[in-house]
Amino acid sequence: MITLSDVHKAFGANRVLQGVNLTIASGTSMVIIGGSGTGKSVLLKSILGLVRPDSGMITLDGQDVTAKGKSGADRDAFLARFGMLFQGGALFDSLRVWENVAFRLVRGAKAMPKPQARELAIEKLRRVGLKPETADLYPAELSGGMQKRVGLARAIAAEPEIIFFDEPTTGLDPIMAGVINDLIREIVVEMGATAMTITHDMSSVRAIADNVAMLHGGVIRWTGPVSELDATPDPYVQQFIHGRADGPIESVR
Repeated sequence: MITLSDVHKAFGANRVLQGVNLTIASGTSMVIIGGSGTGKSVLLKSILGLVRPDSGMITLDGQDVTAKGKSGADRDAFLARFGMLFQGGALFDSLRVWENVAFRLVRGAKAMPKPQARELAIEKLRRVGLKPETADLYPAELSGGMQKRVGLARAIAAEPEIIFFDEPTTGLDPIMAGVINDLIREIVVEMGATAMTITHDMSSVRAIADNVAMLHGGVIRWTGPVSELDATPDPYVQQFIHGRADGPIESVR
């Protein structure tokens, strides 16, 4: 479904992506791993069109998403195919929970009536394990784990084909992180969605991934099924997944 071919992106002298090649098959879950500042978020933003690569091509179902000249309607239709769970939750403090979940549904040319949108939001909240009475609370009244679930409910509210997860378990305790990982896996399988996750959490990798890719030095150093992750002899992968200080990946001391 998504193909990146020799994608480059620099910000001034900082060459972040230096020839990324990656394929994400339809209906599969790809997890991107790599150290902080290696370009994982830039890669995600490039696919969404929030960042324009300097060179290379990114295709979605064979269509070049980096091409210029998309009209507003075409752009809206493209983005409607995506759902997104943001690292910090990114909930709107001034909106009730159900309004956050239904944010996309009540806007645009095909806006859903608010009563219908509220019912759908409550259904999605139930799917992520939250009670209907949560719908009328504000984000500040929720725990971190509940906020993450609301973010997940919003990501799936419009039944997207593709869902991006940006550090989905950051800031959560190990038990809640496990709950979120299980929810993500269940929902992706149920929906038949194509998923791309950015994470440092190896428990998330093992719970969510069908395939794993490691981004380092601006390129994909290794990619393969999650079942082959531990056996790969690649020293960069081995250092990262075991959290070793010594190895080819330089640490800041």
